[in-house]
Amino acid sequence: MLSTLASTALTAQASVSTPLGELLLARSARGLVGAWFEDQRWHPGPLAAPVVPGDALLAEAAGQLARYFDGAPSALGILALDLASIGTPFQRSVWAALRQVPPGQPCSYAALAEAVGRRGAARAVGAAVGRNPLSVIVPCHRVVGSQGALTGYAGGLDRKRALLALEAPISITEAATA
Repeated sequence: MLSTLASTALTAQASVSTPLGELLLARSARGLVGAWFEDQRWHPGPLAAPVVPGDALLAEAAGQLARYFDGAPSALGILALDLASIGTPFQRSVWAALRQVPPGQPCSYAALAEAVGRRGAARAVGAAVGRNPLSVIVPCHRVVGSQGALTGYAGGLDRKRALLALEAPISITEAATA
C-alpha cells in the first residue's frame, strides 16, 4: 500500500491534533487518501505534499474529526475519499465494508469477511483492516475478535479502547462483546 501511496499524486497534507495524538491527513486531487496517527503502524513517514492551510477537504476532515472527538460519533460524514489508487481490490472492498459498521456497534472479523463475500477469510480481512490508511474515518477500530476480544489496531490498543468508549460510553467489555 505504501508503494501505491508513493505513486499517488498528493496535493496537500495537514496535521490535526486529537485527544489521541496527532493525525497526519493527506489528499490527492480526487479525495482524502490518508489519516495516520503519528506512531501508527504503516505510517508513511514524511510526505511529498505541500502543507496547504486553506485546503477545503482537509479543513472539512479536521472539522468532522473535532466534532467526533467532542462526542458526536456520527459526525464523520461523507468525505471525498480517494482509495481507488491505494491498496488491492480486496483491501478496498474491506475498507468499504468498514464504512458500513455503525458507531457503537463493533463487528467481528468473521462478520466483516462474510460482508465482503469471503466467508472463512477472517485472517485476510484482518490483514486488510490493519492496512487501512484512513484511521478513525474508515472505522477499523470497530472490528473485534469473534469472542469480543480487542485484537490488534495499527494505532495501538489504547487508542482502540478510547475510540470504542467514545462511540459507546459503556464498559469496553460490553462494547467489545456487543
